[in-house]
Amino acid sequence: MNQEQIMKTLEGLAPLAVSFGGKLIAVLILLWVGLRIASRLGNTITTSLEAREFDLSLARFFGQLTRWGIALGVGLACLSVFGIETTSFAAVIGAAGLAIGLAFQGTLGNFAAGVMLLVFRPFKVGDFVSVGGTTGTVQSVGLFTTTFDTLDNRRITVPNGGVAGQTIENITHHPKRRVDIDVGASYDADIPETRARLERAVKRIEKRLEDEPNQVFLKGLGASSVDWQVRIWCRTADYWGVWEATVEAIKSELDEAEIGIPYPQMDVHLKGGPPAMTMPAE
Repeated sequence: MNQEQIMKTLEGLAPLAVSFGGKLIAVLILLWVGLRIASRLGNTITTSLEAREFDLSLARFFGQLTRWGIALGVGLACLSVFGIETTSFAAVIGAAGLAIGLAFQGTLGNFAAGVMLLVFRPFKVGDFVSVGGTTGTVQSVGLFTTTFDTLDNRRITVPNGGVAGQTIENITHHPKRRVDIDVGASYDADIPETRARLERAVKRIEKRLEDEPNQVFLKGLGASSVDWQVRIWCRTADYWGVWEATVEAIKSELDEAEIGIPYPQMDVHLKGGPPAMTMPAE
């Protein structure tokens, strides 16, 4: 190739190089600006949600989702600048998303359940709950799992799908609870005297809530006892202490009044004499 041909080739490539160089610069600027916008907008959403006392995990999730969504849009826009058809990429992304969704059905299910727990908030960190056979204090609510600490200090991690799909009992949701103690009194005991003694036991409980309807209730006639129930309202934090104090006060009052508390008994009747014993032949 002689010099004249080389010059003609360079003259032909010059417009192409200028056009490509211009597009490259435009793409780099677009990419830089787009990523800056994605980062700032993501941080703004996270900060705004945190300022509104939104759940921290969910606020960060929405911020990251916004950031990556904008970054993906900017990337497709940059490809279109060079004339690359983005429709095929959209189809590939859709197919990949479907394949990933099928492969991670359980994980995505836990993710969706985690979002539901964070949005509807049936419990929060620090609540004492019972769900799906697990009872403990909530330590963390993540996007995929929820962590509990039991009363004997065991750490239990449960997939969110196993939490959201179960009946949730939030034991410490309300600031006050009622202690219900069942009591069986002897049929020989006088009912008004028994009621008076149980009411005295209620008044002995220091941490009861006096403005609540504390009650001694006659439940019914059992197989071997007259059944009562002592109902005392207290602060949720004092529940077990009030329970123990109530049981102690009831036992003390009934003993002082000599009112018996029946317990299950079994009478065994033997008919005839002892069974005959057969001696082995010598």
